[in-house]
Amino acid sequence: MRPSHILWDFNGTVLDDVQPCISSINELLAEHGLPKLKDRAQYQSVFGFPVKDYYERIGFDFNKTSFDVLAVEWVELYYKYNSPLKLCPNIVPALEAVSKAGIPQLILTASKTEMVEGQLEELGIGAYFDGIIGLDNIQASGKSDIALEWKNKVKPKDPVVIGDTVHDAEVADLIGAECLLVCCGHMNRQRLQNVKPVFDDPYEAVKTLLK
Repeated sequence: MRPSHILWDFNGTVLDDVQPCISSINELLAEHGLPKLKDRAQYQSVFGFPVKDYYERIGFDFNKTSFDVLAVEWVELYYKYNSPLKLCPNIVPALEAVSKAGIPQLILTASKTEMVEGQLEELGIGAYFDGIIGLDNIQASGKSDIALEWKNKVKPKDPVVIGDTVHDAEVADLIGAECLLVCCGHMNRQRLQNVKPVFDDPYEAVKTLLK
């Protein structure tokens, strides 16, 4: 069935920021006297939403330093490491194919909307999107509430979520959307394939929708 809307996750699905995220969290861990993540594989095996829980999994003690403080410190490091911005593999052909098919595309993100707006402008791909469904803070708590709010307002017929985490699958189920996952982002294929169909990159995922 032809999708009525495609909701793109941003980080790890559109924006390739896995390595900047690893570099940022490792510097933050080191600053707080904690062991660094060994490599991309370890990062992809522990990352998740809400980000606060992920921080606890990798060793942060909020009795010593509050999550609010850590979140601000991490964002500062993220801006340092995430330059220049880099797109995920085959995302432009995917966006172009959906655009040609006349299907509305939106970003559904656990990032602060203002941050994503700036990143889209720098990447030069903002014209592909009809809007951003994001947060008004840097807590990265998740996307469930904002996705439900969008669903209740728009009442989409057949939405599709494309993302790179288990949380994207959870959100899709919550709003009654189909979900396709890509393993080029923040979680590995093993974790993703337990919940939804997994593809190597966004274009491979889109091709299944536009047959």
